[in-house]
Amino acid sequence: MKELQPLNDNVLLDISSNNEEQKTASGIIIPNSAKEQPSFAKVVAVGVIENAGIREGDTVFYKRFAGTEVEFEGKKYLFLPYADVLAKIVETEEI
Repeated sequence: MKELQPLNDNVLLDISSNNEEQKTASGIIIPNSAKEQPSFAKVVAVGVIENAGIREGDTVFYKRFAGTEVEFEGKKYLFLPYADVLAKIVETEEI
């Protein structure tokens, strides 16, 4: 089995679901190049980072236009520096 493992202070995000084709109600297909890409994704792996605030399975927001996109075994991933991760999405209870 092969897997991608980020090195140093890099994070690997799964952006496969961000690239799904969308259609309007009238059936017009909106190409990925014409729509704004979301800046959040699921963390697949974290490199060697001391006291990292994120871990595998977390969903994070990241800087736009950051990182390097790769396709591996039919899925799209994004390698980006840990410093480009802006926030982690966490569940909280309503008050």
